[in-house]
Amino acid sequence: MNTRAGVVLAGVMALSVMGTAVPAGAQELSEHAVRSFMEYAWSLTPQQFSKPDGSVIVIDKTKKSEVEVPLDVARDVIKAGRLSAHAQICDLRDDQVLNHRAMMRREEAKKKWTQQNLVYISQLHLTTVMLLTGRIKLVEKEGDKEVVVDEKKSPAQTCSDEQRKKVKEMIAAYVAASPPPNFAATQPPPAAGAPVATGSTSVTETTIDKK
Repeated sequence: MNTRAGVVLAGVMALSVMGTAVPAGAQELSEHAVRSFMEYAWSLTPQQFSKPDGSVIVIDKTKKSEVEVPLDVARDVIKAGRLSAHAQICDLRDDQVLNHRAMMRREEAKKKWTQQNLVYISQLHLTTVMLLTGRIKLVEKEGDKEVVVDEKKSPAQTCSDEQRKKVKEMIAAYVAASPPPNFAATQPPPAAGAPVATGSTSVTETTIDKK
């Protein structure tokens, strides 16, 4: 776990574009780093999720391999999460929502994922956002490190006008290259304010809203 913690922190540094407005795909994560992000997303994935219509999706936590997605898909989701994180840092909340919705439409359009898969995809996106905006931290516990959600207000991160413009352009290009908004979604992402049970930690989703 200590090694994985270091990999995740290195991955967060590799994902960062604030200060160097680079294209979204310019900094690739290693396979080890992607798997580390996936592992932390899995640890924060709820055992069940209530949809806006009242139905419940049960996540079988004993079948991790069936709920997680392939490495290449996870890498694309993490990249989308990076854009959402930078939109949040730059106070581009509408763009952040559009970016997340576009990412979900891309995955829904593949028509190959179960509802459990889609919940995990959305959770991986959220985990990436929280890592980059400081809402997730690694703490020492019984001689090892584990991921926890920090509910305290994160330190302010700056975003210049040039960076804000670049992030906005990158999201606009990503959305334009995605299925249109009227795409018939097979499964909506978690709704804003919906409590996500994670066992010992309860996370309130604040970066993803209803479709």
